[in-house]
Amino acid sequence: MKPYNIVDLFAGCGGLLDGFLQTGKYKEVASVEWMKPQVNTLIHRLETKWGVQDAKERVLHFDMQREEELFHGWENDEKYGSNKGLDHFVHEAGHIDMIIGGPPCQAYSVAGRVRDENNMKNDYRNYLFEHYLNVVKRYQPKMFVFENVPGMLSSMPDGTPITDLIREGFESIGYEIVEDMKQYALLNSSHFGVPQNRKRVILVGLNKSYYKNAQEILKNFYTNILPKQMVQTKMTLLDAIGDLPACEPIYDEESHKKKKSHHTPNCDITWHKPRYHNLRDMKIFRMLADDLQSGRCEYTDSKKLSELYEKEVGSKSPIHRYHVLRPDLPGTTIIAHLYKDGNRYIHFDPTQARTLTVREAARIQSFDDDFDFVGTQGHAYQMIGNAVPPKFAKAIGMAIHELMVTISEGEVVPS
Repeated sequence: MKPYNIVDLFAGCGGLLDGFLQTGKYKEVASVEWMKPQVNTLIHRLETKWGVQDAKERVLHFDMQREEELFHGWENDEKYGSNKGLDHFVHEAGHIDMIIGGPPCQAYSVAGRVRDENNMKNDYRNYLFEHYLNVVKRYQPKMFVFENVPGMLSSMPDGTPITDLIREGFESIGYEIVEDMKQYALLNSSHFGVPQNRKRVILVGLNKSYYKNAQEILKNFYTNILPKQMVQTKMTLLDAIGDLPACEPIYDEESHKKKKSHHTPNCDITWHKPRYHNLRDMKIFRMLADDLQSGRCEYTDSKKLSELYEKEVGSKSPIHRYHVLRPDLPGTTIIAHLYKDGNRYIHFDPTQARTLTVREAARIQSFDDDFDFVGTQGHAYQMIGNAVPPKFAKAIGMAIHELMVTISEGEVVPS
């Protein structure tokens, strides 16, 4: 069976695409992403892992909001250079079976709305799904996979639930998604072998020109097909990162003056390099990790952690700033804010007195060790936090393939 042709929108560094490609059942026709480090990382991955020789052309570094140029191509743009456009690659492929991706989630996330004084009502990212919708409308794939954060289920930027706008939008172009998103489409990646409690909404949309009884097909997908990809035992943080060499702390003042707080282990694994921490933070990390490891658990209460932060840092915080990761459980959700602040991702080993390295964060997101990130340490943390875990994506890709094979006999030719 020939691989299914897919286009990846809002591709990021390629976590969702990588998982689909790992199944061996899909072929990337083109990807679109506007952030340069993510684009460079995705190109590097396609070239080195998947043998895509023209990845520099197929990964379109461009703004999804500029649709005419996106489709038809653009030349000598000061920021985005030149490209032949999506239409060229779709025409070259002959057809598109599926579109995957998810608009940036900051405007839908509960955390994002809490931080923004206007509850993110005026954020343009609330409506980026419309550009996703327009690409689906143009190429009419048999189905799409739309990924986003759980906060999408409660987001109402203009007073109308965003879920209603998304449903109505896709219905208007002939696609159907499952009626009860919260019951069916809200998934936890830890159930699929990812060492992290990361809930995400995964919407599968069916082209009604091809598939009859779409609701029955979708409910069968979520209740019978997708669960086959679930694991019997959840992967823990110790499973994921316990074999990585320790990053030993340095407690002398002279090293800290040179912005060096830990030794970088001598190993062949890329990006296992500790970030800099000041002596005050290292003391706190060691104390909190030891508190958990010893079983005293004096600082597992959010109030106690807030009091500790105020005492040590000298300022109050509306949320507690510290969290030690539990070795015997899946990790907490890795978020892009990790590139600014790692205090909620404290390593469980008190002797190391630090937060996660890039490679540890990548492993918790289920990126393979041969997945390299192109850019600065901050860029790497950010793209990891924004990504779909590849192992989760692979499970979805396998289930989608079974769905497509299962319903292939029910196809009708579009009129």
